[in-house]
Amino acid sequence: MAIAIPAPRVQILGVEAFEQPFRLRMPFRFGVITLTESIEAIVRVNVRLDDGREGFGYAAEMLAAKWFDKNPLLSDAQNQHQLRKSIEIATEAYLAAPPSTAFDLFADNHRHQVRAGRELELPPLVASYGNALLDRAVMDAVCRLVGASFWTAMRSNLAGMAPHPVIADLGAFDFTTFLAGLEPVRSIEARHTVGLLDPIVAADQAPGSRVDDGLPETLEEVIAAYGQRWFKLKVSGDRQADIERLVKIAGVLDRIDEPLHVTLDGNEQYEELDAVVELWQAMEAEPGLHKICAATLFIEQPIKRQVALARSVAPLARHRPVIIDESDGDLDSFVRARSLGYAGVSSKDCKGFYKSIINLARCRIWNAAGDGAFFLSGEDLTTLAGISVQQDLALVALLGLVDVERNGHHFIDGFSGRPEAEAQAYLEAHPDLYHTDGGKPRLRIRAGRLALDSLDCKGFGSAVVPELSTTAPMEKAQWPPAG
Repeated sequence: MAIAIPAPRVQILGVEAFEQPFRLRMPFRFGVITLTESIEAIVRVNVRLDDGREGFGYAAEMLAAKWFDKNPLLSDAQNQHQLRKSIEIATEAYLAAPPSTAFDLFADNHRHQVRAGRELELPPLVASYGNALLDRAVMDAVCRLVGASFWTAMRSNLAGMAPHPVIADLGAFDFTTFLAGLEPVRSIEARHTVGLLDPIVAADQAPGSRVDDGLPETLEEVIAAYGQRWFKLKVSGDRQADIERLVKIAGVLDRIDEPLHVTLDGNEQYEELDAVVELWQAMEAEPGLHKICAATLFIEQPIKRQVALARSVAPLARHRPVIIDESDGDLDSFVRARSLGYAGVSSKDCKGFYKSIINLARCRIWNAAGDGAFFLSGEDLTTLAGISVQQDLALVALLGLVDVERNGHHFIDGFSGRPEAEAQAYLEAHPDLYHTDGGKPRLRIRAGRLALDSLDCKGFGSAVVPELSTTAPMEKAQWPPAG
């Protein structure tokens, strides 16, 4: 039950950024990149509330190359320096900001962040990354100081969400009543990602290529281990290759007796809409894909962001709903996408948790007006075990989503690279979300679902905070970013 707590004003006293390298247990191919290693960014903010209380809040997110900016002329290292620069811009702005509610801190600085990013030729998704991290850390600190969970805090509007010029279309919206009516889900379906390099059956693995770390590797093994019935299938933009691979995937998924649910992710692999329509028509014409076609819920961002919002997607939307993901760079991107026939938008903590809540409010308004069936979809950016995945799960639970894409547990071995004591602390504090598997704390998925009760704790989805005494400070962004 929501509690009545006035939204406090927050002063940012300090921001520290750290980074933790990690390796993937298996290569993950999506879009234009094959990921084998990366870096997790961790931020810690020190805040003071208007009653004088001071404390810390935390957030973490991968410094993901080739998603926020897919410019092929930039190296992975340059992409990561872009994201570091975004954190630096947000840090400077938040430290200079006067005391305000947590939401006003975000909203009042949003235009500055986007403008500063534009001046440095940072795409909107990159520019907003720094705010997304700091906003979560600020909210985590507020929750810890007042002794409330994220769910309780948001349902009580502890963030102070209200109409603001940066969301002009919601100028008369009653956020307090809307938030009080949210009912966080207590468990959620884990939608498994099938990457473009993922083996489907054991025969797909070359001799000596198995990881053999006790975790599932093939799609067949994933289903046997986790019992998942929801899947996200990546497509490459090569129609014939995609059909052949989907038929192979269908050979495994068709054996599932329970209801099957599928989404298709184009990862901007298509230059134009007509090619995506042709892919879908080819899928429908393939006898081996009848079950997958019937199970497909929506198609995610198949068209490159540079042209995705340039024309109507009605020819594709007649077959299946289409959502934006990489095109969701601005606070009003979903509004523009709606006018072009898109029905949904992804929720990702890396894009900002306020944006997800704002877009849910829009869906409620548009659906109530009978304008269509608009929705949010929970999508992953390889969130790592610990505070990163827990904050994203806390958000999608608050949004009331039925399922969420989860891939970090499959491509990353548990708390890879983090201190053992930290991993054990998460296991003890969140025994419904983690379990000991092969001697290590790992994410627990049973019958395809994640249990979320323990996220209803003091803080933003996590009773534990990262151990940073041995974690390296984030290096200063090289600017312009050198290769």
